[in-house]
Amino acid sequence: MARELPLADVKILDFMWVLAGPGITRAMADYGATVVRIESPNRIDPTRTVGPFKDDNPSIEHSALNSNNNAGKLTISLDLTKPAARGVVFDLVRWADVVCEAYSPKAMRGWGFDYESLRAIKPGLIMLSTCLMGQTGPLARFAGFGNLAAAMCGFYKLVGWPDRPPSGPFSAYTDYIAPRFGLVALMAALIHRRRTGEGQYIDQAQAESALHFLTAPILDSVGSGTRYEPVENFDPNYAPHGVYPAAGDDRWIAIACRGDDQWRALCSAIGRPELAADVRFADAAARRNCREAIDAEIASWTRARDAIDAERALQAAGIAAHAVQNSTDMSEDPQLRHRKHFLRVPHHTIGETWVENSRYRLSETPAKVVRPGPALGQHNEYVLRDILGYSDDRIAELAAGEALG
Repeated sequence: MARELPLADVKILDFMWVLAGPGITRAMADYGATVVRIESPNRIDPTRTVGPFKDDNPSIEHSALNSNNNAGKLTISLDLTKPAARGVVFDLVRWADVVCEAYSPKAMRGWGFDYESLRAIKPGLIMLSTCLMGQTGPLARFAGFGNLAAAMCGFYKLVGWPDRPPSGPFSAYTDYIAPRFGLVALMAALIHRRRTGEGQYIDQAQAESALHFLTAPILDSVGSGTRYEPVENFDPNYAPHGVYPAAGDDRWIAIACRGDDQWRALCSAIGRPELAADVRFADAAARRNCREAIDAEIASWTRARDAIDAERALQAAGIAAHAVQNSTDMSEDPQLRHRKHFLRVPHHTIGETWVENSRYRLSETPAKVVRPGPALGQHNEYVLRDILGYSDDRIAELAAGEALG
């Protein structure tokens, strides 16, 4: 007999948008939380305008990014410039256990949806605010996306080539880190309320959530004055260490040797066992000094081989190696297929689409992912009638007053 999902009794009012915020509530929806997402008909969530798009149709309902990040949620489209729409929000606050938002600090206060105002309506409310720099301090109102937070934290200065402008980690780096910490904080607040009946306010700065990934550079800088600089794909400890060309168009394989034994195994695997006896490459420090010569030897071997074939040969020799995968590779990856990472699900307006499965595997209460992110305003009537108990006349009044999208 299937067990009830562990968060089936949790009700969330979701003001999240873009990536970092919705990733938190998406994980909770996977495990049974009822998530009602507030969207604006006048200010479309940017992820609805970002591909990849189903059937290459760039409409707001075809974005796979939005469908994935908001899978399992309900949505109601409200024009929050209308007093009647704000009244709907207050009723949803009374219904909810948790309110989550991902705007700059001034937005929720401007609408009267700040924590102090909302907990006056719903004592015991838990509220999570997640933005780039947090709710206080001189940069609190700095608005932007995760690429800016990554730049401000220092990630961009450390990644790339020493003779070129900073390239940074791809895309909005902090957007993919912050949700893990926001989720943990929110679960801790739910446990605390279950034990004490007390709600609380969670102020998450996404930049701070990501900073611990720079622990070594920061500590070295403070303790010894060491200044880290971009080093391409090289590593300060391992050699060889890099990304090498494979056969085909834009095909690559990443290889890392973690010691002398792996170096000897690599030399044998690429058919150059004599390199292992070369005094120029006697240890990791020597190999780092001769990395151009070593990389040329490795590249001459990888360039003639399919990346997957090279990966298998090197892994069989005990060497850390993997083909650099593109989107097609990921969709066909046997490991991800085995774990059902990508799911085909029905879509309200476009037939079907793909979403990712839950990032967590619970043996006793596995996640349930059965629908993608909803179409804009898809659940207006359901939320108003079935969740809030509004009459048909009241719903009609909201529609006539253009409070609904």
